Amino acid sequence: MPTTYAQTWFPVLVQIVIAIAVATGMIGLSAILGRKVRDPVKSMPYESGMNPVGNARERFSVKFYLVAMVFILFDIEAIFLYPWAVVYRQLRLFAFFEMLLFIALVLCGFFYIWKKGVLNWSVDGQRKAQEERANRAA
Repeated sequence: MPTTYAQTWFPVLVQIVIAIAVATGMIGLSAILGRKVRDPVKSMPYESGMNPVGNARERFSVKFYLVAMVFILFDIEAIFLYPWAVVYRQLRLFAFFEMLLFIALVLCGFFYIWKKGVLNWSVDGQRKAQEERANRAA
């Protein structure tokens, strides 16, 4: 059992040093031993098989950002489910109703974004959603 501060943290220091040495060694060896083939395909900005079209500085649709925010929202919801599942037996019925309320609130948000058309990517679907909004407003 470690008795001093140095003995307690020495294994952590050794692990950090080994991790840095392994990472540096792998990068260094790949730079030294790796093949350096230059061809037009490797020099292209994308290697997905698709030819790049247009300028890389053009604007993106706001739908990309909306979907990213929705993904983060539901990802955070899933993260809250894990600690709840761990302490569920200790809290019993209180934990059940607490999580039921939490999931109901998240589902309300999900149905809200669904009705707003955030998840609808097709052009026809966007037109249909705009027509529905116009009909409701009239």
